[in-house]
Amino acid sequence: MNVAIRFEIAPQGDTAAEIRWSGLDHAALIAANLAVVRLVEQAELVGLVAAVPGFETITVHYNPLVWESWRAFSQALRGLLLESQLATSFSGKLIEIPVCYAAEFGPDLELVAAHAGLSVAEVVQRHSGAEYRVQMLGFMPGFPYLDGLPPELAMPRKVKPRLEVAAGSVAIGGIQTGVYPVAAPAGWQVIGRTPLRLFDPMATVPALLSAGDRVRLCPISMEEFRAWEGRSR
Repeated sequence: MNVAIRFEIAPQGDTAAEIRWSGLDHAALIAANLAVVRLVEQAELVGLVAAVPGFETITVHYNPLVWESWRAFSQALRGLLLESQLATSFSGKLIEIPVCYAAEFGPDLELVAAHAGLSVAEVVQRHSGAEYRVQMLGFMPGFPYLDGLPPELAMPRKVKPRLEVAAGSVAIGGIQTGVYPVAAPAGWQVIGRTPLRLFDPMATVPALLSAGDRVRLCPISMEEFRAWEGRSR
C-alpha cells in the first residue's frame, strides 16, 4: 500500500466502522473511497456488508453477529487495507445530463445571476461548461453532490426552503450543484431541470450516478425537454 495513504478507523455504532483519510487531496480522497468500495465488494472477509462513501470518509458496514467485537472487525479491516494496493488515481465514467434552463424550470436563475454579477446567459454558459465530479450520494436516494461548480456561481442556500421542487430540479447550494431525483422540499437555488430519471427503485442499479462519476450538464431547449419526457434512462 502506498505509504502516503494514511487512515484511522473509528466505530460507528456496533455495526459499522468509519475510515478517515489523511494526507490526500480531494481527488485522491474520492479515489481511495472508491477503491475501498471495490475492495469490500471483492473481499472474501466474512461479515462485510457494504461500503458507503462520504465527503471525507467512508463507512464500512458489517454483520455484528459474525464478529465478537468492533475491535476484532477493525483489526481485520485494517489488515485488509494494509495488504491491498489502494489506487489514488481514477477516471470514473462520464455521464451527460440534459438540462433545460428555461425560466419555468429555473425560478432562482435570475437570483443567482444577480448574486454573481452576471447575465442569465453567462450563468447558464458557465454552469453547463464545467465538468463535475460526484462526491457522494446522500440526503435522499440517488441525490448527487456535484463538485466542480465555478466559484463565481456559488450561492448560499435559501433562508426559507421551498416545500417542494419537481423531480429533476438542478440546483446550487453553497459551492456545489445537485439534482433532485424525486419531488422533495428544497433549500437550494433551483436553476433548471433535467428530464432524466436519476433514481428508479425498480431498476437493477437504482441510481443513475455513483460516487466518482464525471458529469457534464448539456443545455437543451424546452422543446427538447418535452421530447425527452417519458423516456426511460
